[in-house]
Amino acid sequence: MHDHHPHELAFAPPRPAGPHPLLARLEQELGWPRLTTLAEAEAFTARPGAHCLFIPGDPQRNLETADAAVILPELRMAFQHAFDCALVDDAIEATLRETHRALKAPGYLFFREGAFLGAIEKIRDWDDYMIRTSHILALAR
Repeated sequence: MHDHHPHELAFAPPRPAGPHPLLARLEQELGWPRLTTLAEAEAFTARPGAHCLFIPGDPQRNLETADAAVILPELRMAFQHAFDCALVDDAIEATLRETHRALKAPGYLFFREGAFLGAIEKIRDWDDYMIRTSHILALAR
């Protein structure tokens, strides 16, 4: 029998280095910007057209984050690129969720020229995404 030091028993699995691979794909392959400040988020959403901010949540604790990272590019294609997308960094995620009352992650926050249109939170059925996104994009035209 071994005498274990108390710290040896409090083992936590190592966190993978860098972002989740599916989140990294959004930036590296699809070219989506990662917004790290509120000023960047405001500038991105103030541009002409419709925009979606992807609030991923913590992929280590929330298994839906990976699904949301796959769904949003597909949703954008289904709407023929009617909106552009950006990834929200951890540094501003909580503030954006609270400001726009989209408290559950993962979430998609939609804007048109700086005006918040609505949010879709958590993972949903594809038909629900289609209906909600159509409704949100029809607002404030």
